[in-house]
Amino acid sequence: MRKQTTRHILMVRPANFAFNEETAVNNAFQTRAQASQAAEIHKKALLEFDAFVDLLRKSGVHVVVARDSAIPAKPDAIFPNNWITFHQEGFMVTYPMFAPTRRKERRRQVIDTVLQEGFQAGRRVNFEFNEKLERFLEGTGSIIFDHQNRLAYACLSPRTDAGLLNELCETIDYAPVIFHATDAAGKDIYHTNVMMALGETFVVICLDSVRDAAEREMLLRKFAETGKEVVDISLDQMNSFAGNMLQVRNNREETLLVMSGQAFKSLSAEQIAALERHTRLLHSPLDTIETYGGGSARCMMAEIFLPEEQ
Repeated sequence: MRKQTTRHILMVRPANFAFNEETAVNNAFQTRAQASQAAEIHKKALLEFDAFVDLLRKSGVHVVVARDSAIPAKPDAIFPNNWITFHQEGFMVTYPMFAPTRRKERRRQVIDTVLQEGFQAGRRVNFEFNEKLERFLEGTGSIIFDHQNRLAYACLSPRTDAGLLNELCETIDYAPVIFHATDAAGKDIYHTNVMMALGETFVVICLDSVRDAAEREMLLRKFAETGKEVVDISLDQMNSFAGNMLQVRNNREETLLVMSGQAFKSLSAEQIAALERHTRLLHSPLDTIETYGGGSARCMMAEIFLPEEQ
């Protein structure tokens, strides 16, 4: 039986966390920083990262921490889910990234850190050559995988190419579910995983961002067919990263829905109750990372579904 959740997570401890001008072009969630703030921002981000890892480990989640290399500087290395995915069938996929600075994050040392933990990977499916063609697909930022039903949800943006998604789905035998999503200003939402999070039996989604009525109905039909209870969040809640969640599993086979402190505080009592019928909620403060990196809890975790060595 295919798994939707795993207790094995890769996280990358950054060496140079910072505001990235290249990604701010189409990431409306980022806030510009002054050069004089750089050292303090990096220091605060490390404190948030370490506390987050500690919370996950104390909750029974296996976290593999890879260390970022200082040179070359990679301001977004803390978000590894965008450049690699590890699959249950024993292969990895590496992805084409929009920002040139982010392409430097694809490092063999990070992959080796995972494999040294006793996981098996037979092959690497390489999509990064598409960068030369200006075509991008940024891992589980761009794609929300429903592994149990072999579906790949994606809202299109400059970082998510429909043709590439179709190619990936053909390669790994998934069916694409493509739609459009925009923020309150009408701008394309840069990553699907800021407006949608899929668990084993539920989906958190900002339906107001899906403006096309036919696409919205198509999504609701898919969720009904696959047995997902819909927890609808507002545009304001999406801006608080309430869509950027990930359901994981711990060593007691308990499921946990992981999110930031800001995301949790934005939820209503009714939404919390709805989610707690499915899973336990876990949250950690990530204010600095969210403000200057434009990503949150889900972006920081790359799931490891690879088979373990016997």
